[in-house]
Amino acid sequence: MGNTNCIVGGCIDQASVGVVERWGRFEHIAEPGCHFFNPLAGQWLAGVLSTRINSLEVKIETKTKDNVFVQLICSIQYRVVKTNADDAFYELQNPREQIQAYVFDVVRALVPMMTLDALFEQKGEVAKSVLEELEKVMGAYGYSIEHILMVDIIPDPSVRKAMNEINAAQRLQLASVYKGEAEKILQVKRAEAEAEAKYLGGVGVARQRQAITDGLRENIMNFSSKVEGTSSKDIMDLIMITQYFDTMRDLGSSSKNTTVFLPHGPGHVRDISDQIRNGLMEANSARVSDEV
Repeated sequence: MGNTNCIVGGCIDQASVGVVERWGRFEHIAEPGCHFFNPLAGQWLAGVLSTRINSLEVKIETKTKDNVFVQLICSIQYRVVKTNADDAFYELQNPREQIQAYVFDVVRALVPMMTLDALFEQKGEVAKSVLEELEKVMGAYGYSIEHILMVDIIPDPSVRKAMNEINAAQRLQLASVYKGEAEKILQVKRAEAEAEAKYLGGVGVARQRQAITDGLRENIMNFSSKVEGTSSKDIMDLIMITQYFDTMRDLGSSSKNTTVFLPHGPGHVRDISDQIRNGLMEANSARVSDEV
């Protein structure tokens, strides 16, 4: 942008426009191409403006509502409007400084009303407010604001460190909660498995004892029918003696069993059976006394 020397002719590049004056007064806009001027009539090319999109990066330092100093990096993309190129040429001496001043004004008016978290969440609203203000102001000077991007929000280094520590602490707390829930579920499942195992073990023991009882009953009946003159007591003594010797054999044949001291002898088997029988009879008599 700027005045040029008086020339008879000149070429204007593509994506540019020329400002033609006559005797120092604006006459018309010259489109891209070759043009001839009449210097004798006071006509010349006063300047050339590019209609390409320009980019301006603005860094603004301000303070949020919660007293945190931040630096905002804003990128403004603007261009000259062809139909209003004369306004852009004559009205503004330095459009970049003008745009930067308005960005500062809008951002420093909005950000102090927001907390740091709200600023990160609503940075698009800040960019929209800047765009609306610049379009309204710069449009009168022949400039079009194409886009405004809030590129980055940079808090003070100490604030960033504190935010990272808070985030890390929250994640550790959440991980502890999940770990506790997992351990709780594991303990519940383990307890349920143990309860189920004990229940099934009890069912198995009950079936085993029922099977032993049925087997003993069947053996007694078979023995009584085949051997005459034997009583149920004699048959039970014989069965208990047999089981006694089977038990002693199993204890002796297993290398993993510890030493067991028991009174040994066939007569002791009768004593054991008498003790069991007397205990059952005493329990039955006590039950009858309670009922009476």
